[in-house]
Amino acid sequence: MIWTGLNVRPVVFWIPLTLFILIVATSIIDANLFLLVTSHVNDWVLKVFFNAYAYGAFALVMTCLIVFVSPLGRVKIGGENAEPLISRWNWFAITLSTTVAVGILFWASSEPIYHLYDPGGLDVGAVTEEAAQFAQVSLFMHWAFTPYAIYTIPGIAFALAYHNAGLRFSLSSPIELVTHKRMPQAVSDTLDGLGLLAMLLGLSSSLGTGIMSISGGLNYLLGWESNSRIYGVIAFLIVAAFSISSATGLQKGIRLLSDWNTKFFFLLAGFILLAGPAVDLLCGGEEALFNYATEFIPRSLVIGDYNDPAWAKSWTIFYWANWFAWAPLTAMFLGRISRGYTVRAYLIVNFALPSLFAIAWMTIFGGLAIHVEQGAPGGLKQVLDALGPEGVLYELISRYPFATAIVICLIVLSFLSYVTAAD
Repeated sequence: MIWTGLNVRPVVFWIPLTLFILIVATSIIDANLFLLVTSHVNDWVLKVFFNAYAYGAFALVMTCLIVFVSPLGRVKIGGENAEPLISRWNWFAITLSTTVAVGILFWASSEPIYHLYDPGGLDVGAVTEEAAQFAQVSLFMHWAFTPYAIYTIPGIAFALAYHNAGLRFSLSSPIELVTHKRMPQAVSDTLDGLGLLAMLLGLSSSLGTGIMSISGGLNYLLGWESNSRIYGVIAFLIVAAFSISSATGLQKGIRLLSDWNTKFFFLLAGFILLAGPAVDLLCGGEEALFNYATEFIPRSLVIGDYNDPAWAKSWTIFYWANWFAWAPLTAMFLGRISRGYTVRAYLIVNFALPSLFAIAWMTIFGGLAIHVEQGAPGGLKQVLDALGPEGVLYELISRYPFATAIVICLIVLSFLSYVTAAD
């Protein structure tokens, strides 16, 4: 079927699009009913698939480690003569920018404040050193190795099916590679349609995060109170930008934006570290990293001292569900651009390096929020309650020299982060 000059599979395109439009229309017609229904659906999914998410995510992390040391790690994606589509730096930048970039901007400083006052059912006081360590480790849990494992293994499976086995560009290809049977076209289209719908919903959630982050910066800079009109203008600009960028292709818009985006990340993190309490942040991060390693298994499986299903469902399992929703189409994209590199290189660029970056970012921005809140308990909590998560980061930045310039950079970074992810 040809539509606006593009080859379109009707089941994959029209059914998810129609469902998505119906969902949006419902939210506009009756927002309260929409919120009630989606909240119940969300609670049901997290309750029913609680263990599946927990054990599945943990299994994917272990699989990454096993594949790295196995003979499969030496296999070259696309065959021995395959040439890389992009450089390693651009590969890393695209991976970082298209996965959780806007999320770490939005949540790095606000999430630990929640955990400081609600340390996951542990018998420790709020804003204590024990609560601070729990908060820092929680950031590592939610934003480092596990999320990237959820993307990495499906990405490798798709890359080998598509580039090495020559199977079709579909979510069914890795399954066909294992079963050695070609799926009926209707089944393949249904899988791709479900993956597209999941991505649409995931993008909507991230778009909301990006809009709130940018709106919070505009409120700080210009005093513009967040409202539907501001949200609408920001949404329009973001959608227009990523439509233009993605239309230019991988080697132009996507590659250039992700390159700028990643360099912005490094520059901003370096400035905040050097201009802030660097020793305290690094010491806190070092201790949290050790605790992360020792607590990884019980926290992943929600056992032992961390057996608090209510807290885990609100945070850890919710995050895993979100990453799993993004995983299918993210895997197809990351797998497609991996041609010319080995599976082991894929694991380094898509699993290890982004995870280490996330740990460094959370050490700096999450650690700074914890440090400030411990020094003046209630300050950031009050901002969080009054302005929402988007207000905490800008409150922290206001304590730095050149705060206005940094906020402008943060607004640009939030914009680029979502645009590159949407590409």
